[in-house]
Amino acid sequence: MKDYERMLKALANRRRLTVLRYLRKQKEARVGEIAAVIKLSFKATSRHLQQLSAAGIVERDQRGLEMWYHIGKNPPPPIKTILDYIPNSPE
Repeated sequence: MKDYERMLKALANRRRLTVLRYLRKQKEARVGEIAAVIKLSFKATSRHLQQLSAAGIVERDQRGLEMWYHIGKNPPPPIKTILDYIPNSPE
């Protein structure tokens, strides 16, 4: 139950939903790339990505000096359903 609570808390933020929308569209991206698109500082974007990663919603891969993020391959069914409802464009 605590895992779902952590996941739902991670999703209960407009900026993190924007990050997820971008990752769903792009498949994967670097922190700086995401920060530029959502108009947020590198540090703040990195913190949002850390929370999404800790909740098991996104995964990260270290490639050289850069960290790449993507939506997890097998999110739990309730989280997958929520991700499916995130609109493709800002409202």
